[in-house]
Amino acid sequence: MKLSDLKPSIGSTKKSKRVGRGRSSGHGKTSTRGHNGQGQRSGEARRFGFEGGQTPLFRRLPKIHNFDQVKRRDWIIVNLEKLNNLPDNFEVTPWTLVEQGIVRKESDSLRILGKGELTKKLIVKCHHVSANAKAAIEKLGGSVELITNS
Repeated sequence: MKLSDLKPSIGSTKKSKRVGRGRSSGHGKTSTRGHNGQGQRSGEARRFGFEGGQTPLFRRLPKIHNFDQVKRRDWIIVNLEKLNNLPDNFEVTPWTLVEQGIVRKESDSLRILGKGELTKKLIVKCHHVSANAKAAIEKLGGSVELITNS
């Protein structure tokens, strides 16, 4: 290999835009700068947020400080119909649902809702349960226990 054999890989380099080289080049006459105005002149440099002399947005808006992000809790929702695949007297917790493949990842925000019909007796330990779901679980002889985050 010789020094003269070296060349950049395909697509890594690009020809520079040659402006002001006649109309047929596509970048002639105004040289891609448009007609008149500050942007057409040489040395044009507008600062960030400049709006042509109009009071910029960051000065029009009031200074409101100390806005903390609202911490949202992303609930993982499981309906009763999904729990029918589990065996009788199964203990339903966020960890066992991951093992059974009903939920993708373990969470501290498991919510059991009452959509669908439940046919199995289950021991449910979750962070929240709807009234309908609780009634359906207890109707079949199961139990519901709420997990509190300490």
